[in-house]
Amino acid sequence: MLEAFAYSLVTLVVIIDPVGTAAIFAAMMRGATDPFRHRTAIQATLIAGLMLLAFAVFGQPFLEALGITLPAFRIAGGLLLFLLATDMVFARPSGIRNPTLPEQEEAARSADLSVFPLAFPLLAGPGALTSIVLLMDRAETMAAAAAVIAALAVTLALTLAVLLLAAQVMRVLGLTGANVIGRVLGIVLAALAAQLVLDGAAEFIHLAR
Repeated sequence: MLEAFAYSLVTLVVIIDPVGTAAIFAAMMRGATDPFRHRTAIQATLIAGLMLLAFAVFGQPFLEALGITLPAFRIAGGLLLFLLATDMVFARPSGIRNPTLPEQEEAARSADLSVFPLAFPLLAGPGALTSIVLLMDRAETMAAAAAVIAALAVTLALTLAVLLLAAQVMRVLGLTGANVIGRVLGIVLAALAAQLVLDGAAEFIHLAR
């Protein structure tokens, strides 16, 4: 159970990237009052948590209903996470995790940023949603599944704390410091993505025999 918790915690922290998210959040909330900024951070974290929890519980049955095998989902998820890792290493925003330009323009016209783009795609983006399904599949016992959910709760709590202190964190780290941390996490994520592809390919070969 401890191993499942540690693996899940590292995976989710790397993918959600609280520091990188805080940098974007601080830029979006520039000029906002503290109560509004705190309320937005709490709402976004709660919404993202509900989305991730729903995928954790219903993600695998949904895939089975669509006829998608887990080896195929592992390979697809690994490729998706590798693209995300590439963006993190090169500090390059893309539509995988960050809003596209038209989406940013739409968000700028909205008074409530908690659902979009904060909850999705910044916190509960395609990478995080894919990962929680794969982590739950990797859990072979109820205790291991509970450990994954606990890791998700800890990750979201850590993310919320960083968002609430986003302005202070960015003053200490600066944009360069945040990018350095993102690059290091991107390298770790690239290795995790490669492992997912290898595991999916190995499982596919085993089933095909």
